[in-house]
Amino acid sequence: MKRRVRTARRARWHPASWPAWVGLGLLHLLARLPYPWLLRIGPWIGRLLWPLAGRRRRIAARNIALCLPELDAAAQQRLLRAQGHDMGLMLLEFALAWFGSDRAVAAVPVSFEGLDEVKSLLASGRGILFVGGHFSHLELAGRLLAQQIPLAGMYREHKDPVFEQAILQARLHYASAMFRRDELRPTLRHLKAGGTLWYAPDQDYRRGEHVFVPFFGVPAATLTATHQLARLSGAVVVGFFHQRLPEGGYHIRLAPPLADFPTDDPAVDTTRVNALLEAMVREAPA
Repeated sequence: MKRRVRTARRARWHPASWPAWVGLGLLHLLARLPYPWLLRIGPWIGRLLWPLAGRRRRIAARNIALCLPELDAAAQQRLLRAQGHDMGLMLLEFALAWFGSDRAVAAVPVSFEGLDEVKSLLASGRGILFVGGHFSHLELAGRLLAQQIPLAGMYREHKDPVFEQAILQARLHYASAMFRRDELRPTLRHLKAGGTLWYAPDQDYRRGEHVFVPFFGVPAATLTATHQLARLSGAVVVGFFHQRLPEGGYHIRLAPPLADFPTDDPAVDTTRVNALLEAMVREAPA
């Protein structure tokens, strides 16, 4: 039986939740579109939304300048514009991942690398901690991988209870379990029992144990949770890289397990995880 978690209590039809209902309705409608249509419509939606995303646009420009200083100003601007187009595709990919039918998702072109090795690890009874980044198509990549192996996820609760409950139920349609970030004991039990877990350590939530380690040569506050989860559960750590292909479809690469991980030093281990994420970004920055 799939594990369900609590959400904040508030009347479902409270006026504060009306925007969530409207947004969910739009996502349901978008999820009904054929995948080739999504690829055509997405960039146009991105072009419309990008000028309105002032704060996110400034953050993206700053991150590009910090992480890829070898690019000249024109190249950085091209990459920034690509992020705008990606915003529209991201919205449609979220819609498909959450509310698309099994038939629609099964029709999405996808190739895998390292899947047989992961299946062998699962057959041996080892828990697997998939480590990836908050890339725009992460939800769809997770659902595509969940078609091949049981896959659980870790998430942060949404402020709106209507949106939270709807997305949680959508994820539980394809995920074997979902854990909040504060549910350490259930998460460890799941991994110790040979389960899998997708986890992204690339955001600083200002809570939990973190260290300052290099990311693109810049000291960044990074959670040490990957080190802690591996140390306490005995799970192997596998890099989970997913890339949207130029012609449509996706390539999902499951890297070999990190060797000699974890160590006794959380800073050393977290540096290795950041290096893994940095390699993912450099391979497909747009």
